[in-house]
Amino acid sequence: MLLSFSMENLLTLDMLFAFLTLSLMEVILGIDNIIFISILTNKLPKEIRSKARSFGIGLALITRILMLLSIKWIMGLTEPFISILWFEITGRALILFTGGVFLLVKSLKELFVFVEKGNSEIGSNLNVRNSLIGIIIQIALLDIVFSFDSILTAIGMTDNLPIMIAAIVVAMIVMLRFSGVVSRLVEKFPSLQILALTFLILIGFILIFEAFELHVSKSYIYAAVGFSLLVEMINMRARIRKV
Repeated sequence: MLLSFSMENLLTLDMLFAFLTLSLMEVILGIDNIIFISILTNKLPKEIRSKARSFGIGLALITRILMLLSIKWIMGLTEPFISILWFEITGRALILFTGGVFLLVKSLKELFVFVEKGNSEIGSNLNVRNSLIGIIIQIALLDIVFSFDSILTAIGMTDNLPIMIAAIVVAMIVMLRFSGVVSRLVEKFPSLQILALTFLILIGFILIFEAFELHVSKSYIYAAVGFSLLVEMINMRARIRKV
């Protein structure tokens, strides 16, 4: 009886550790997603930004849960279906490459508009509706790409589906809680928006590299961006004290 009780406790601790670790990893992997959503939704009028962010994050949650429930299909995308010279093409590679190019082009375009033309809010109701639909479509498409990292990480850490889903739900709740803060910071400090866009450009390159099986650890990118953010915060503090 004592041995059985100890084994059950060990199993519970293992599951708890897997849940906590996976939740943290999902939050980290969701940083690029929340930055992208914040930049897109900041183009909308202020009164509907919060709803648009919530919808985008909710869409990300649904996408990841559906992909988790289709693990067999997801793993099938890692198998090559055609070979060109020495390179084997997989469904995963095509999705990562397409997503990387889309993110790269979109981020460069947003950076150009921000630097050369400035940010302008949308005026008419027709433009609001069309822009909202366009933003939702963009979020949905990129959610699929961002979900690959999330799902493959979850599969690699545990084979317990309820734990995977619970960790993703927790990560989405954290993202929802802090999405407004990120959005306001990006809007209030233009230099942070430039930093965020350059971060997304780097993520776009990483996705393209990953499509060609050239693995680049995101930790290097996060470290570089974290250091850049620290420098920018010091600059912001210095500017505030001069005013």
